[in-house]
Amino acid sequence: MSQSITNSNSLTKDQTDFYDRNGYLAPVPAVGSDMARNTLSKIESFETKHGEFPQKGLKAHLYLPWMEDIVRHPQILDAVETIIGPDILCWSSRFFIKNPGEKGFVSWHQDVTYWGLDVSENILTAWIAFTPATKANGVMKVIPGTHKKVVEHREGAASNMLLRGQEVAVEVNEKNAAFMELAAGEMSLHHGLIFHGSDNNYSDSRRVGFAVRYMPPRVKPLDGLPRDSAMLVRGEDHYGHFDLEPSAKSELDPDAVSFHKKATDTYQAINRAAANKHVETLKKQS
Repeated sequence: MSQSITNSNSLTKDQTDFYDRNGYLAPVPAVGSDMARNTLSKIESFETKHGEFPQKGLKAHLYLPWMEDIVRHPQILDAVETIIGPDILCWSSRFFIKNPGEKGFVSWHQDVTYWGLDVSENILTAWIAFTPATKANGVMKVIPGTHKKVVEHREGAASNMLLRGQEVAVEVNEKNAAFMELAAGEMSLHHGLIFHGSDNNYSDSRRVGFAVRYMPPRVKPLDGLPRDSAMLVRGEDHYGHFDLEPSAKSELDPDAVSFHKKATDTYQAINRAAANKHVETLKKQS
């Protein structure tokens, strides 16, 4: 679906209706081609100097100010605000990079089931493309309309780009898939419960994307999990469900690196505990 966006990048009613009905929207203008190109250069420079990003680039905006610029980009937040309201937390972010010929498929899954968050709330992901995202290089795909309920998942080697190799334990008709192809500087938006995944990169081009998880501050963590953190990127937090994350003073600032380790350790612990809670909940419902 192609969209026209107003100058403020707020979504139209037709676009929000499409998102509500289908659970996704793409393509949507985001950071623009110039910023995408400049950010890609910084990403590749970091990789040259330091190798892989810590924790596969999980919450990289906590120690890279130029990635926090992406997370806080007004064009992105204008679109997100149209869906979740004026108060916005960035709960997490992560690079999704596929090199040419790399086996980096992502199995069909729902995100929120592993996040330790109240699934009844509108939690969304903005997936920002720093290179073109095409069918050939493993663009993200979704099954429209599958964001209405939680389903059972199984774990293992179903995907080598997910922390637990999770996939939905129900049959998926691939013919219904919508491929969210993007130009560099554009983004897709998808609901935290929509079935989504991607195929291997069969092309000779690199696919570099950055997924940012946004939610309103009213979202509650599940009971019994470690205290979590998030970054307030627009508006105010009147709820205090999360510790608010600080901005890094500079790239790889020692205090920021230390905070990042603590935050990602907590993320991993929540991921494990939330997966167990999800399984227990579905057993009680069956």
